[in-house]
Amino acid sequence: MTTRTIIAAPHPDDEVLGAGGTLLRRKAQGGQTAWLLMTCMDIEHGWTQDQIDNKASQIAAIAKHFEFDAVYELKLPTTHLDAIPMHHIVEKVATAIKAFAPTEVLIPHSSDIHTDHHVTFNAVGACTKWFRYPFIERVMAYETLSETEFGLDPSNTFRPNVYIDIGDQLDAKLAALQIYSAELGPFPFPRSAEAVKALAMVRGSAAGFHAAEAFELLRERY
Repeated sequence: MTTRTIIAAPHPDDEVLGAGGTLLRRKAQGGQTAWLLMTCMDIEHGWTQDQIDNKASQIAAIAKHFEFDAVYELKLPTTHLDAIPMHHIVEKVATAIKAFAPTEVLIPHSSDIHTDHHVTFNAVGACTKWFRYPFIERVMAYETLSETEFGLDPSNTFRPNVYIDIGDQLDAKLAALQIYSAELGPFPFPRSAEAVKALAMVRGSAAGFHAAEAFELLRERY
């Protein structure tokens, strides 16, 4: 059966950092992929038109790079998800989930330090109940450099238990990261090519691969 993977990204670049290699591998294996992009920049919240246009160009380039079968932009205000009623966000997420009917859902980890990540985890998680979304077989949390590792709650940390070999996809993942060059910084900044490659190598060494992405399996049914 063809895998249909949807990744929920609070912001553009989370999809690359957390699961870029996996998304590329799914496509190489004949699967279908979708991008659920939760937020956007807008003038009302202080972004310039040039910033908005530049981000739109990046989103288009990423969609082409990953050859997504569907892109769902919810266009909620970035950094302000916690100010929006949860039921409003869930309704928007549910529409996208039902439209794509994924078998696999990838979400940010609940320990991520950014509030947009917390809200995304909860909103998308609410749209994975089997009796409303029976096509979903697997839900996994990904790690996002600059967010996941900065959570301070010792009772809620990222505990990887799934490792996906991305040795053949690492270079393409790093190339995708360069599309977001303005978001990158020199190592040891977490969002740097060196840090992303180092994490892939560490996760790979835990599973016997040259490079891997790690996930926390939250639910699987088959």
